[in-house]
Amino acid sequence: MPSPSGSPEPGPNAFRLPDGDLDDLAASLQRTMAEVREHGTLLDRLASEPADDPGGAVSGTHQERDEARSFFILALGGDAYRNELEALTAWVDHLLLPVYGREVSSARPWCARWQEHPEAVARLHGLWLAWQQYTDAEAGLAGPATWHRDHLDHVMAQLRSPEGPFAACTTSMARPSHRLLPSPADLEEETA
Repeated sequence: MPSPSGSPEPGPNAFRLPDGDLDDLAASLQRTMAEVREHGTLLDRLASEPADDPGGAVSGTHQERDEARSFFILALGGDAYRNELEALTAWVDHLLLPVYGREVSSARPWCARWQEHPEAVARLHGLWLAWQQYTDAEAGLAGPATWHRDHLDHVMAQLRSPEGPFAACTTSMARPSHRLLPSPADLEEETA
C-alpha cells in the first residue's frame, strides 16, 4: 500500500537503517574481512611450516624455531620461502611495477630477475608487508600516505639507485642482462 507521499511502504519484515549506521556497518564489515584474510594468510603460512617437536631435536635450536615463525622472507626456508616469493612476485608484477615502476635507465636500473638478488627480495618483501599493513582498513585514512612516505619512496630509491643491487645488470629492456655483484662475504672468501 502506498504511503501518503506516494512511495510504496516497506513490507512487514523490511527495515531501514539510518545512513550513519550503514557507514559504521560497512566499516565493521571491512575490518572483519581484513581480519579473515589476515588469519587465512597466517593459517596458510603455518600449514606450510613443519610442526615443531617439543625437544627441538628435529627443528633445531630455539633461535632457529623462532626465526621460522617470522613473517620475513629471509627467515623462511623450503616451500614456505617459495610460496612467499611467489606471492611477492605476483604483487611486484601486478601492482608495484605497473604503478610505481617508472622508466628503466642507468640512473634508475631494474633487473627483470630481481628474485635472484637477495637484497632486492628482502627490501621488496619488507615493502610488501608494510603495504599489507598500511592499506588495511585498520591503518586508517592516512595509512596509504604513510606507506608511500615511510616505505615506498625509501625502498625504491635504494633498489633503483645506480649503486644499488641492480647496478651490474643491463638497463636496456631490449637486451636484458643479469649479473650479481659480489658481496663482502664473497670478497673475504677470495682473499682467504
